Amino acid sequence: MTTIHNDPAEFTDEAVAGFVDLYSDRVRGVTGGVVRTGAPPGPKVAVLVGGGSGHYPAFAGLVGPGFADGAIIGNLFTSPSTTHAYGVGRAANSGAGVIYTYGNYAGDVMNFGSAGDRLRDEGIDARQVVVTDDVASAGPHERDKRRGIAGDFVVFKVMGAAAERGWDIDEVERVGNHANDLTFTIGVAFSGCTFPGADEPHFTVPDKMMGLGLGIHGEPGLEDVPWRPASELAEMLVSRLLAERPDGSGPRVAPILNGLGCTKYEELFLLWGIVARLLRDQGLELVAPEVGELVTSLDMGGVSLTLCWLDEELEQLWLDPADTPAWRRGAVPPPGRSATRAASEDPVEERASVPATGSDASRSAARRVVSSLEAMLEVLRGAEDELGRSDAIAGDGDHGRGMLRGVDFATTAAHAAQAAGWGAGGVLEAAADAWADNAGGASGVLWGAGLRAFARAAGNEEPVTPEVVARGVAAYVEAVANLGGAQPGDKTIIDAAAPFRDELAAALGDGRAVPDAWAGAAAVATERAAATSALRPKLGRARPLAERSIGHPDPGALSFALCVNAVAEVLGEPANHPGEEADHGSSSGARG
Repeated sequence: MTTIHNDPAEFTDEAVAGFVDLYSDRVRGVTGGVVRTGAPPGPKVAVLVGGGSGHYPAFAGLVGPGFADGAIIGNLFTSPSTTHAYGVGRAANSGAGVIYTYGNYAGDVMNFGSAGDRLRDEGIDARQVVVTDDVASAGPHERDKRRGIAGDFVVFKVMGAAAERGWDIDEVERVGNHANDLTFTIGVAFSGCTFPGADEPHFTVPDKMMGLGLGIHGEPGLEDVPWRPASELAEMLVSRLLAERPDGSGPRVAPILNGLGCTKYEELFLLWGIVARLLRDQGLELVAPEVGELVTSLDMGGVSLTLCWLDEELEQLWLDPADTPAWRRGAVPPPGRSATRAASEDPVEERASVPATGSDASRSAARRVVSSLEAMLEVLRGAEDELGRSDAIAGDGDHGRGMLRGVDFATTAAHAAQAAGWGAGGVLEAAADAWADNAGGASGVLWGAGLRAFARAAGNEEPVTPEVVARGVAAYVEAVANLGGAQPGDKTIIDAAAPFRDELAAALGDGRAVPDAWAGAAAVATERAAATSALRPKLGRARPLAERSIGHPDPGALSFALCVNAVAEVLGEPANHPGEEADHGSSSGARG
């Protein structure tokens, strides 16, 4: 159990502050994470690692010469936001481009990808290397669907060494993908992890069982198998990885036996002795093996075995020296870096001051937008634990906390935009950006994109008519579907959002007033969200645990239904602001 904390919501920020203070000679804090102290003497590819916190030494502990140039740090088990990934990217860039490298999770892919797009728009070359080493999460012919777990460490190290040697961005990207292609991991869980402030772990392992195929975000194993003694456990791990041996591979491998957070080192040493013998019995030569806690999951009990099949190039990079707060190898030459970076290199981006615009009708609708966000905040606050439990069945349990954090920041930003005089579009846009910038995870980037699309449809000048409401909802659903790649039936938010859109459009087309039409569509969304219990997830973190998910509704669909029902309550209330019309069916009174 994580026992040392204040406000659980501030756990990550406070932990990072302590880390930066302790290692201030090595790293400095920037918006969204940390970068190396000092700047390279010349342009150098910046290798940026990242993801949610709770995995130390990954990711911040790996920042240093021979390894990463910076780390983007999200909330516990939650993808960092696009803005945070962008901020660290700009801070670390020295003129040779940046490469984001991270595990294959939907939120990370979307947020880091969007951050790279922003950097490229500014003329900074930005690439992505996604780690897919978990053999349990998908078959060999679906390598692109595999999760990234402890194999992250090997890929990050190889890329960091290549960048330290002065290789250009094409070569660093190439060798990172090459290392990923030759890296494979399998693990087992003995017990679940517990978030700060939580009384119970995300999952439990039945007595005398093990969870085979664990994830590193508090996910349970893909299947429970009987506990077995160390000799049999080692045989199971080794045989699963040797079954994936790449064609044409040589005998030399880089092995990692990784503890997940509360497995004792003595246990790891015991297991390693057996694993090493089994690998050598197969004619393999073990190159600089690592045994310890390298990619953890808070206080999770578990262990994973990673093999990277080495060629001459990868072996040299694996053996290159590195010096980070959490891990060292060899002696790193003096880097010749400047003592400090200029403060201007920390890209804490202030939004340009743009005069507020909005017609009286649009500003009146903006008040309903703010009230709707307030209602969403209240309902999500009450549903945080329920949504977290729903997400923990086949995911990492962060959905409730992420949604609440996102709508909280969105509501604050919407209040400020409304007070400044913005119309409905400006208020929605402010809310969208605050949600995406601060929530992180898949839900953060999806809700941010969806609300921004709604904002563009609403604008700041025209009245928010029923036609505008229908157009805005359609734009929201399209943006979310395009960004996440989801379709109806994939067991995602779209399974509630698309039926909501269709029902609302039909009702408004029949001439029903917005409050009635919205309430009817919200009821449909609730029904369809519940119906996702029967679906098998095809995307996101729940996909590897698809069997566990069957019989339980999708948390993203549930939270969407909760939100649109909260808005229905607001739309059903009589107007109580000067200038608002009570007739919600009229062109000036239909609020979205």
